[in-house]
Amino acid sequence: MSILAEELKRNFTVLQDKGDPKPYFLSYAVTEQQNWSMNAVLGAITSNNKRHNRVLDVSMRLGSPKLDNYHQIPGDMPDFAAAAPVALDNSPAAIRRRVWAETDRVYRLGTQRLTNIKTNKEVKVADKETAADDFSIEQPETAAVATAAIAFHEEEWRTRLRKLSARFSKYPKVLASQVTVTAITETKYFVTSEGTRLQHGRPFARLMIVAQGKATDGMDLSTAESFSAADPRKLPKDGEIEAAIDKVATDLTNLLEAPLVEPFVGPAILSGRAAGVFFHEIFGHRIEGHRQKDETDGQTFTKRVGESVLPGFLSVVFDPTLRELAGEDLHGWYDFDDEGVRARKVNLVENGILKTFLMSRSPIAGFDHSNGHGRKQAGAEVVSRQSNLIVQAAQTVPEKKLKELLLAEIKRQNKPYGYYFQDITGGFTTTGRQGFQAFKVIPLVVYKVYPDGREELVRGADLVGTPLASFAKILAASDKPGVFNGYCGAESGSVPVSAISPALLIGEMEIQKKDQSRDQPPLLPAPSEGGAN
Repeated sequence: MSILAEELKRNFTVLQDKGDPKPYFLSYAVTEQQNWSMNAVLGAITSNNKRHNRVLDVSMRLGSPKLDNYHQIPGDMPDFAAAAPVALDNSPAAIRRRVWAETDRVYRLGTQRLTNIKTNKEVKVADKETAADDFSIEQPETAAVATAAIAFHEEEWRTRLRKLSARFSKYPKVLASQVTVTAITETKYFVTSEGTRLQHGRPFARLMIVAQGKATDGMDLSTAESFSAADPRKLPKDGEIEAAIDKVATDLTNLLEAPLVEPFVGPAILSGRAAGVFFHEIFGHRIEGHRQKDETDGQTFTKRVGESVLPGFLSVVFDPTLRELAGEDLHGWYDFDDEGVRARKVNLVENGILKTFLMSRSPIAGFDHSNGHGRKQAGAEVVSRQSNLIVQAAQTVPEKKLKELLLAEIKRQNKPYGYYFQDITGGFTTTGRQGFQAFKVIPLVVYKVYPDGREELVRGADLVGTPLASFAKILAASDKPGVFNGYCGAESGSVPVSAISPALLIGEMEIQKKDQSRDQPPLLPAPSEGGAN
């Protein structure tokens, strides 16, 4: 911290004295990670990696907060960060030289981009409705929050993963499987010319179970389960993990024999985890602040503040200060965002009414300040991003009642069946104006539900649709939240997020057939445990 602060003061003073244009803001961010990762397949360790690194990102703003080198130009996103390696030893000479070189590089790039921006503004028509400054003034923060050390017992995990991964050998139709444990300790050092001085971070552990197979018609299928915790010692005991492996393998085995879906529009239930991913993909990305002043973006909700965007019984909160919910450690928490703004709870939608957006230090019309959601991966530039997304329902029913409502809706619509989406792996959405305002969510385990209550496992379904139409069809919510922990990739790289939601009954969901390979399953039988047969 002291080395970074001293070098920042020196470089900022010199550039303000001699630079043309002069910087009005400078920050140095160093991200230090210690990472352990071990992977096992069918009783054997296949990788065991340890990594310790530090990387530096320099952010420099030239001009003024009203117009600077980060101003958005269609087709030209600012890209100055580089995740430059920094010495692991606290050697002043080595660290200062890296900081000095990166500061010079970023200044030169920023000067050129500011020139391009001013030229662009002279020939482009200004959009007064979305006009806003390029940078907000925020209160400097000072804090030193110790990052909890992770105790990763390598030999213990080596023994456990061998035993756990060997369990997949009981399932001959699983073509590939793995069990992976990852533990990370991350510490961030952040100093700015405004006076912010921060040291903070987080520990994180995750266990992933994945199984893959191929149906006789060539369709590739997979199932997965994951457990997240703040420390490897808080991950489940072997009995719970073994039960999860059995479920993952059994679900995949059954999916291989399950019938294919046909294109369909009708009622469906999304489990809590599935509904969380659904909201993350089709709602969360569209209320990220920077998209509201990007003229190439579809801006679905830009002019909807104060209007109804969801059914009146639903609210949406983003709360990066929350570390645990429903008995699970959350992935999307942090103390300060990547611009040094203190994390805070944001009531984004209240009783269906849109109140605000997720904000970084890039203002938008009507919203001049950050609410602690400027985030990035090391080596990327900050934009507004999601944290812990929480869907709240003022009116709920037990999950058994939710299924009864689904059956009633199937009969009311005179449909031959509906769907229950038990688990989802992720998805993606397009928000740009030149593309379709659409989304695709990728399910793992899906059941067809008949009017008499009978359920049938099916395969090959993708959830598709457009956001505004989908939100309008949410009919009811269960009384039990589900938690999905994962990573979200977007313009500023991969960041940890969580999505929490009750199960939702949706009156109309569109399903399309999944793309599939035509390759046949392996022609040779799998080798037996005892050798060739």
